[in-house]
Amino acid sequence: MSKQGKPIKKKVPLLTELRTKKEIYLMILPFSIAFIIFVVVPVSFAIIMSFTDYNVIQTPKFVGLENYINLFLNDDLFLKALQNTFIMAVVVGPVGFMLSFCMAWMLCELPDKLRVVMTVILYGPSLSGNAYMIWALIFADDSTGYINSLLMSFGITDSAILWLHDAKYMMAIILIVQLWMSFGVGFLSFIAGLQGVDRSQLEAGMVDGITNRWQELWYIVLPSMKPVLLFGSIMAITGAYSISGSALTGFPSTGYATHSIVDHLNDYGTTRLEMGYASAIAVVLFILMVGSNKLIQKFLRKVGT
Repeated sequence: MSKQGKPIKKKVPLLTELRTKKEIYLMILPFSIAFIIFVVVPVSFAIIMSFTDYNVIQTPKFVGLENYINLFLNDDLFLKALQNTFIMAVVVGPVGFMLSFCMAWMLCELPDKLRVVMTVILYGPSLSGNAYMIWALIFADDSTGYINSLLMSFGITDSAILWLHDAKYMMAIILIVQLWMSFGVGFLSFIAGLQGVDRSQLEAGMVDGITNRWQELWYIVLPSMKPVLLFGSIMAITGAYSISGSALTGFPSTGYATHSIVDHLNDYGTTRLEMGYASAIAVVLFILMVGSNKLIQKFLRKVGT
């Protein structure tokens, strides 16, 4: 017993642990290998390379914190990309998360066949590689664009509006498109989580005084879905920080109005081949994702408590 009266847990030797629970470790072995190869190794390599000057051709040269100093003190375009990315993340992350959950909640009230059809319709855009092509047609800058055609036919405007090349409209359009595409894996997990809520808990809640669906949602449904909500938050934040507007607004966009950290990373990593500097950008983006996920998870753990 410890001084506080709590039992002291005996440390089990590693070999004994592996031998007694070998079936469990064998089951997670394939995922563990894939996770190490495709996540741990690349992230570790990027962190190491972020402290170097490496152009793919020459041998990497250690430069310490020089890449990070240049990012925040000398790279005005990175600061612009950081600002744009924060705007996208603040809007698309939380709003997309709430939209996905609310839509999943409403779909679960529909009959089974209709729910399946609506789920496919909403989930489809996140899988389609032609989604940006559709929006490019809708917001085309000439009179053939659907929006411009409607506005001109009703006499609202005399000339075509440059939706994808005017800095006044570009950010708003990117946000609309990303919200439309936010019904992804998190959305499917919400539907599965809502269908998995124990009906007996809902009946017990009615006995205990729950009188409407909002109370049922807050006190029963959300607390029972905490793991699903945490997963959905991770997917939403990751998706929000990985937005690139170049597919619609071009690269570079007018006045860099939609230039994001991902665009900046692609510029230095795939165009200029300055891999050390690009790795520093990737590390900053990784830290932003992890930090945001920690904050969201801390908030969601308090739901229903």
